[in-house]
Amino acid sequence: MPSLYSSVSNGLSLTADWLFKTLWLVESDRNNAKVDTYRKALWPEISGNVLELGPGFAESLRFLTHVTISDGSHVVDSNTITSYTALEPNVFLYDQLHKNAETNGFCVEYDHKSYPNCKELGTIPTRDNMVPFNIVRGTLDDPDNIPQCVLDNAPYDTVLTSFSLCTVKDPEATIKNIIRLLKPGGAHVFIEHVRQPPPGDKRVTEDNNVNAVLWGKIQDWITPLWSIIGHGCHVNRETGETIAKMEGWKSVEYKNVRPVIDLQSRIMPLSIGKAIKATE
Repeated sequence: MPSLYSSVSNGLSLTADWLFKTLWLVESDRNNAKVDTYRKALWPEISGNVLELGPGFAESLRFLTHVTISDGSHVVDSNTITSYTALEPNVFLYDQLHKNAETNGFCVEYDHKSYPNCKELGTIPTRDNMVPFNIVRGTLDDPDNIPQCVLDNAPYDTVLTSFSLCTVKDPEATIKNIIRLLKPGGAHVFIEHVRQPPPGDKRVTEDNNVNAVLWGKIQDWITPLWSIIGHGCHVNRETGETIAKMEGWKSVEYKNVRPVIDLQSRIMPLSIGKAIKATE
């Protein structure tokens, strides 16, 4: 029998997950408007056996390499993407995640070990050369608690994070596990919102005359409250720097941008890049 504490804790966690889904239904289009330009440049480089952390609704699947098949459908290219594992802890996002995967021509499957209460949310007719899309419940925070399905599908050619390292409990532990799961020479492709880079940062490619000192302090002030409202999102993490300092990479290349589409953009500058795992 679960204790009262664990029952209440689980109930609060599920409530937070549902509230985040409700918020994301409103915010996802605005977020996509800010970052789709950068996704279009990076996503065609994603290939092979892919693991994505925290895909949410997975709207960015449309930027993967696609082909047109005999019925006129525009589907993900099975010669480029061989398998896709979506590691998502929030089950309330699964319906839209599933739909977007099917829209892009994937054959959706669920990992029943990590999510035993899963219900199939509808399927499309199968065809030859469909790419498997595995929806798995979990995270990479704890190396001893990684879903077995994720381990079984490793090593990965590409691990993708898009606005997910801001919410993980332990970014360094998660990145260590990304490196662990990548094959030698594999790529971690990332777009993450971060703390405002300091003035004069040579990695900033779009400055837009943002007052980085002021907005960086504002990020620090609001993060305790924002992390509650935003389902664990920390807007003041220096994620690019954290990735770059980790051992196990052959190379890490990234840039920082300060978009100014709206007020929210000033507390969500971006680090965008790719890290390649060492081969030895």
